[in-house]
This record gives sequence, C-alpha cells and structure tokens, in this order.
Amino acid sequence: MCGIVGIYNIDRRPVQEEVLKEMTRQLSHRGPDDEGFYQYQHVGLGHRRLSILDLSEKGRQPMVSEDEEWVIVFNGCIYNYIELKEEMIKKGKAFKSSTDTEAILRGLEIYGIDIFPRLNGMFAVAAYHKPTDTLYLSRDRYGIKPLYYTIINQTCLFASEIKAFLKHPDFKVEINLHALNEYFTFQNLFDYQTLFKGVIMLPPANTVKVDANTGNTIKHHSWWNYDFSHTDNTLTFDDAVSETRRLLQQAVKRQMISDVPVGSYLSGGMDSGSITAIASSLIPRISTFTAGFDLSTVTGVEANYDERRDAELMASYFKTEHYEQVINAGDLSWSLPKVVWHLEDLRVGMSYPNYYISRLASKFVKVCLQGTGGDELFGGYPWRYYRVFKSLDQKEFFDNYYSFWQRLVPDGEKKELFKPEIYNAVDHLEPRRIFERVFLFNNKLKYDTPEDHINNSLYFEIKTFLSGLLIVGDRLSMANGLEERYPFLDNDLVEFAMRIPVRYKLGNLEKMIKLDENLTGKKMIYREFDDGKNVLRKAMSQIIPQEIIQRKKQGFSAPDESWYRGENAQYVKELLGRNACLYEFIQKKYVDKIIHEHINLRINHRLLIWSFICFEWWCRIFLKKNVAYDS
Repeated sequence: MCGIVGIYNIDRRPVQEEVLKEMTRQLSHRGPDDEGFYQYQHVGLGHRRLSILDLSEKGRQPMVSEDEEWVIVFNGCIYNYIELKEEMIKKGKAFKSSTDTEAILRGLEIYGIDIFPRLNGMFAVAAYHKPTDTLYLSRDRYGIKPLYYTIINQTCLFASEIKAFLKHPDFKVEINLHALNEYFTFQNLFDYQTLFKGVIMLPPANTVKVDANTGNTIKHHSWWNYDFSHTDNTLTFDDAVSETRRLLQQAVKRQMISDVPVGSYLSGGMDSGSITAIASSLIPRISTFTAGFDLSTVTGVEANYDERRDAELMASYFKTEHYEQVINAGDLSWSLPKVVWHLEDLRVGMSYPNYYISRLASKFVKVCLQGTGGDELFGGYPWRYYRVFKSLDQKEFFDNYYSFWQRLVPDGEKKELFKPEIYNAVDHLEPRRIFERVFLFNNKLKYDTPEDHINNSLYFEIKTFLSGLLIVGDRLSMANGLEERYPFLDNDLVEFAMRIPVRYKLGNLEKMIKLDENLTGKKMIYREFDDGKNVLRKAMSQIIPQEIIQRKKQGFSAPDESWYRGENAQYVKELLGRNACLYEFIQKKYVDKIIHEHINLRINHRLLIWSFICFEWWCRIFLKKNVAYDS
C-alpha cells in the first residue's frame, strides 16, 4: 500500500527533480516506510512505500524491468499474484522478490496492458514503456485505490491524491462549479470530475494511455463493468447459500496475505462480523476494532447508534483481541480540518468516525479487513429499491430514483442555495444527465420487471454510492498509514453475487409486489421490509450468532442530528458565521435557514450541515490556503 506520483512532459521538457520529490513527499502519510524515484528525460515517477509484502529492499519502487523497457509504480495489493507468478515462471520469467509489484511488472513484459484485467485485487498502477515513450495509468475493477490526473501547460501530472499537484509550480487551484453543483445535489460525484477544476479521477476498470507521439494525447480504455443482467435462474437457494459461504471464505483467506499484522474492523453488523468470523479461524486472537459514541445527550433513534455491545458480543464469541474507542461530540471540531485535508475529494456522509477508527487500528496493525461491499452486492438497502421496483418503464424509474438520490438540495432549491452569479454559471440540467448516464453507459440494463428495477438499483449504487465509500475508506485509512482490504470485493465473489436471483437477496419481494401503491403511509411500510441480504444471512448463520444475523441494518454514523442541535450547535454557527469562505458561492440566508430548521426540530438537515462545514474547510485549506497543512 503506497502513494504514487508522476510527471510526463508532453513537450519533452526535462522533469525537475526537486518538483518530483516535493510532490511525492506530499503523500508521505500514505507510505511512511520508504520513498523512491525514477527519472528519464521528460518522465518522472515517485513512490512512497507502506511495506506490507516482502519488507526487504527487493520490494522498493519504482521497479524497473531487466531490459529497462518497463518501469512501474504501484499502489494496492494483488491477491492472486502467487498464481500469476507461477504461470509466468513456466513462461520463462525469473523473479527477484516475493512482491505483487514484480508480478505486475513481469506481466507487462509478457502480456502488456492486458495484464490489468487479470489482476484480482485493488490497484492503481502507472507503467512507463520506454521504447514507445508511452505512459499507462490503470485502476482496479471497483475503484478501491484512487488515481487522479490533470494536464496543464503540456504536462500530464498524476497522483494517488490531488494534494500532490499543489507542489507543482504550474498547478493552480480553481473550483469546478459544475462539480460543486453535482456535489450539493447528490453529496457525491457520480462522474469522474472533482471539485478541483481540470482534475479528473481515473474511472475504475480503466486504463488511460498518455502518448506524446500522437495528436490524441489521452486515450481511455474501459475493460470491465458490473453486469447484473445474467441472473442464474437454475440456481437453487441452497446452492446460492453454500457457494456464497465458500467464496467469502476464499476471499477472506486470499486477503490475509501479509508480512505484517492483519486485523479487522468489527461493528455490530453482519458484514464485518462475517469477515471477522472467517479471519479469526485463520489467525487466533486476531485484533478487532470498534468505534462507539457517547450517547449521554442523544435522544430518538440515534440513541441506538452505539454498536459496542454487539461488537463485544462477537469479539467474545470469536475470542479476538478487541479494542474500542468512544467518540464524543467534541471530536468533530478537532478532526474535521484533518479529515477534509485528507479527503480533498469530498464524498458521501459523516466520515470523521472513519478517521478515528482507522487511527485506532493503525496503533496495532498495518492491514485491516473491512466489510464494505456486502450491502451493495447482496441488497442491503431494500427501502431504497422498493421506491422504484414498480416503475412502469425507464423514464418512470429515472424520475423516481432521481428524486430519491437528491440527498442534499433538490434542483428546485438551487436558486436559493447558490449566489446569483454562481447559479447563472452552472448547468441546472446537468445533475439529471449525469445521473442518467450512470445507467445509459451500460446498454445491458432492462426496465421491464420489478427484478430488473432492483438489479438496476444495485448497479447504480455499486457504481456511485460504493465508489464514494471507497474513496472515504482509502483516504482516512491512509491518513493513518493503514491499509484497508475489502473481501466482499473479490473477483470471484462479485461475479457470483451478480448472478444470484433478486428473490434470494430480498425475501419480501412477493409481498411488496402485492402492496397497494395507493396505501397511506407506504413509505413507512417500505422501511418495515428491512430484510435484504437473505442469502448472505443464511450463508453465515452457522458461523456468527443469530442475534447478529437477525439485526436490522445500521450504518456507521455518529449521532450528529442530536449533536448539531446540542453540543456542536455553537461550533457549526461559528464556523458558518458571517465571514465564512463558502459564502463566495453559497447564500448565507439559505445556510442560516437550514441551521435554524435543524436546531428547532423542524427538519433533520444533518447531511446538508455536514456538507456545508466540510465545504467551508475545503475552501479554507485548498482555495484560500489560509490553513497551513502539509500532512
């Protein structure tokens, strides 16, 4: 696990050594163990290393092939590298190290960039092919590892994090207003732009070719996509259960490869519980980590947000070495500037608890298993799918789902949100077009049956919501020098999960089909059908306690609705006071209205308040540069 950086001068100017080093050292938190550089005329590659596999000097990067034709820097972990290595040894390749990095390098020598689709793991790779003066950037199937690029003044820059670009003299921070509009619609970015104008996030399962020899300098190649259209209706429920269990056990075992200690997050839920159950059978007294919340001033549904009791139950059951941290209201203000500095590419909801739990885990292990992905593959959000499963056609499906996914500010309120000059500068139809493009990119989607609509929902959420969660997971774990791994995002498990019939994932589908759509209070009824992941629950029923198996879905979230009204109310008001930086773009009157409605118990605006305070810190740190941060 590492940070990678690079400069490719299209006009063939020599790379400035000190600039390359400064850019690389900006990512020192991602790789505190070592650094390395490669320069050849107009090309420079930088690497920060967090040593996980083969801790010796042989694992250093950048790594150069013996004939010096290929040079790579790599961030991630390849779980099938041993199988690939054995295959390539039979083809005559010799290996000097026991790293997965070298398996990629030898694969490039044999297969070229066709090696990337064969990798089972998480990765962001930059590979320079010296004979053709071509740079290739590639990212894993699911987008677990980040990679950004920008082209300025005939220079292509790339890096694991955008903050590396700040050290290049030609890079100037400007805000992307279209991305800002998208963010305040979805609390996420569904396409691959960022809040930084001109900076692009390389899409998952994508290889980009940077070539100074042609007029088409940047060329993308997409080599994989999710596909829920090949449902296996010959599969019995029992067969689905047994195969799900086998593949998850295989995935966890694969992802335990490491030359340093491995631990596991352990919430009170089934996903992390399943992973911990399997991992604890492989490593006695594996370390597990939970974050809980001080609920002494919390009321309502948030009074149940502390998962420590259920985590402790599982820790005792699996005999893990268990560590906990209690987060209180005051922890928001201390951590938020650090969280925004590391996130930079603002996504999804309240994420500062992720920062704290990864910081806790990093004190004991260098690798931590994470349960993200189980909900998106196995149908963990049924109250979302049931909003659209009775849609008559594609248009009605889009209308219903777009209405739901405007998580922050509906299009009709954008004139109140943005200052007039900002409102006039953005395309107000673009968020809807971006939303629809997620679906239209995949021509295999159908819109004929309830099962089609639910599979489309799964596809959408795994392409967008999961993508946001993975960005948060990478940034806030790497902020603490910790590698997170995601067993649910194993190639074999993902391929099988996509073929499982919807009826095995959602047990109440038939009941919902018979529900009268004119029934009063149907939204509350939807929430009662909070089953989901039935095949996964059954698969793990012999391994984890029934109390956990039957537990309703609960996200990892602090009780911020209560804290924004109580202990953190003054912090929010002061941060978003008259002189706040975000009022260059946002109308203060609208912000004041949102805070007033929240504090006075009219509407729960916790998501929007979080986005306002994050955007304020983003403006201070990156746009105004009036907050000193270098790590």
